[in-house]
Amino acid sequence: MRAGYVQLRPKFGKVKENIEKVKALLEPHEIHLVVLPELFTTGYAFLSREELEKYAEPLPGPTVEELCEFARRKNMYIAGGIAERDGDRIYNSSFLLGPNGYMGKYRKIHLFYEEKEIFDPGDLGFPVFETPDFKAGLLICFDWLFPEAARTIALKGAHIILHSANLVLPFCQDAMITRSIENRIFIITANRVGEEKRGDKEYAFTGMSQIVAPGGRLVLRDSPRREGAGFAKINLKEAEDKHITPENHIFEDRRREFYEL
Repeated sequence: MRAGYVQLRPKFGKVKENIEKVKALLEPHEIHLVVLPELFTTGYAFLSREELEKYAEPLPGPTVEELCEFARRKNMYIAGGIAERDGDRIYNSSFLLGPNGYMGKYRKIHLFYEEKEIFDPGDLGFPVFETPDFKAGLLICFDWLFPEAARTIALKGAHIILHSANLVLPFCQDAMITRSIENRIFIITANRVGEEKRGDKEYAFTGMSQIVAPGGRLVLRDSPRREGAGFAKINLKEAEDKHITPENHIFEDRRREFYEL
């Protein structure tokens, strides 16, 4: 399978323009699976919940509908993050869609910093979605810090974690190598690049989107500032072997009676 990410510098509030940029970056490529950054349609630095409400949309909604048409034509699966409106609640969410349409969503469980002031915490757990070729779980940005999140997805049988991010801390890219070792699972992190300054809020995003294979092998890592797409050929069957040695199965060797979670 050929899989990868789009590393994007979205323009704040320019939803249509940002979606068109994603499609333009993907159009030249034959790709089976791609991950887009967190909040890729809107940008990140919302000044208030009221401002966020102007950009939040149902999920599925207009963004998913447009990308479903693109995915059908390109025969690809797409995961990406948007602001989701559901009644009076607003979630930092990600979706998965494919050649046959919308498949489902994940709502960010672990909100970062001032996200807690404008988003509602996720309430769907960590779903795993099954396609004819693979099983995938979704994570968003700060979820990387909590090993229980990746472990839950791996225990549900996922081959790959699709991780949409707007990373500003310097730790995640290396931490995801550890998550891959712990769970013998593929992880694709799609981060954004550039700076975003609005009002008193200023963020510098770290880029370095990447693909990690089971056992922690770094397949591909992008630069901190480049805007573009990155892809590699991966064999998802590798994630079905949970042995780290011939006598050590990472799940069967757990001693759950001694853990305090």
